[in-house]
Amino acid sequence: MIKGFGGVFWRSQNPEALKQWYNKVLGLDIGEWNGAIIKIEGNSETIFSLFDNEDEYFPKDQQVMVNFQVHDMEEVLAHIERVGVLLAKDKQSGDFGQFVWIKDPDGRLIELWEK
Repeated sequence: MIKGFGGVFWRSQNPEALKQWYNKVLGLDIGEWNGAIIKIEGNSETIFSLFDNEDEYFPKDQQVMVNFQVHDMEEVLAHIERVGVLLAKDKQSGDFGQFVWIKDPDGRLIELWEK
């Protein structure tokens, strides 16, 4: 029944500043309609995962965390350092790939993943 995710939506006190940050930091070309279309590529996958309210994988006061798959983690790390974004958690590597976390201007933890 499910074809894929249709989108991720959230509110912001300052959508214009958030739009500019996502463009500068993650290269998302967010249009005048305040949205971006991300085309799925070859071996890309989307994970839908549920977490218990007490799980500490991401902040308990944050109901949703977005994970963006990246092509080259080292390139991403160099870019976010150049634009002045600090890691929110140390880089982790394991069976599922490499992960880093940053926070957007609204304080949302965002996970970046290289498979």
